[in-house]
Amino acid sequence: MSNGSSISQFLLLAFADTRELQLLTFWLFLGIYLAALLGNGLIITAVACDHHLHTPMYFFLLNLSLIDLGSISTTLPKAMANSLWDNRAISYPGCAAQVFLLVFFILAELYLLTVMAYDRYVAICKPLHYGTLLGSRACVHMAAAAWGSAFLNAVLHTANTFSLPLCRGNALDQFFCEIPQILKLSCSDSYLREVGLLVVSACLGLGCFVFLVVSYVQIFRAVLRIPSEQGRHKAFSTCLPDLAVISLYVSTAMFAYLKPLSISSPFLDVVVAVLYSVVPAAVNPLIYSMRNQELRDAL
Repeated sequence: MSNGSSISQFLLLAFADTRELQLLTFWLFLGIYLAALLGNGLIITAVACDHHLHTPMYFFLLNLSLIDLGSISTTLPKAMANSLWDNRAISYPGCAAQVFLLVFFILAELYLLTVMAYDRYVAICKPLHYGTLLGSRACVHMAAAAWGSAFLNAVLHTANTFSLPLCRGNALDQFFCEIPQILKLSCSDSYLREVGLLVVSACLGLGCFVFLVVSYVQIFRAVLRIPSEQGRHKAFSTCLPDLAVISLYVSTAMFAYLKPLSISSPFLDVVVAVLYSVVPAAVNPLIYSMRNQELRDAL
């Protein structure tokens, strides 16, 4: 990290100029953070403690809750502390850690959502092969592949981003350290190398999203053949919200990292960042548990 000696800290975006609005931001983020901690914590506890929930679907759901807790804990606590203490600074190592953890959890969630779509596809479209295709060993391998791939990608992106020379100040137009905002501070064409890596990662993400959509199309086709109207309604009510949340997550994350600088603005950047880094962790427990009778019974 060659530029660590020239920049010792970064300045994050302040949400408000007045003390009252800063405190309002703190309480708003605190409420969202506690809701995410409670919802995901309950899911983790229920799945871990209830042997009836020791199935592939709930195993992947437990992993998703762990990822959501990690993702929202990477960004919100620092943003809340800055709002509470009227401070914008984050240290250089702290910024690098934030970038690494955020990329890690974002990609891990995308890969795991892809695995979960495959789980639903096999359960609905190939139920007789479910035990063979999704045995305990296969589930562990798929989850490990999601975590491991995300880790390697995060190491690559973080090392590449923080090896760039920065000469355009240290102020970021975001409430956490985000790769596109750091690239704006670069003073050489070497930042194009990281842009290229982002494009490659986006293509992989797009491939995952296409797989997700194809899986859900096959699921919907199978659901339409269900003779019971109540059964079709239950299946659609389960799958459609999942697909909506996944679409929002993938589209906002890709927009945040690939949008051209000409349409970038602090307000737009913050809204998009909240949609992909905060909302999923708070909403996923509702999407995946409130409509699930087994999980509600366990809770």
